[in-house]
Amino acid sequence: MGTREDILKAVTAGRAAGERGDPPTVCPYPGSSTLRTAWIRGYAQTRPVSSQPETTS
Repeated sequence: MGTREDILKAVTAGRAAGERGDPPTVCPYPGSSTLRTAWIRGYAQTRPVSSQPETTS
C-alpha cells in the first residue's frame, strides 16, 4: 500500500494523463496496486460525464 504522498502523486499523475488525452493503458502501476486505483481515479476526474437520455413514461 502506498503512503498518502504516493497516493496523491498517483492521482495527480492520472489527472495529468487524462488532461493530455493519453489512453488509460499508460498507467505505470500494476493491476494489483492501490496506486493504480488512485491513478485511475485521477484519470477519471478529467473524463466528461456522458449525458443520460431522457426517458419517456
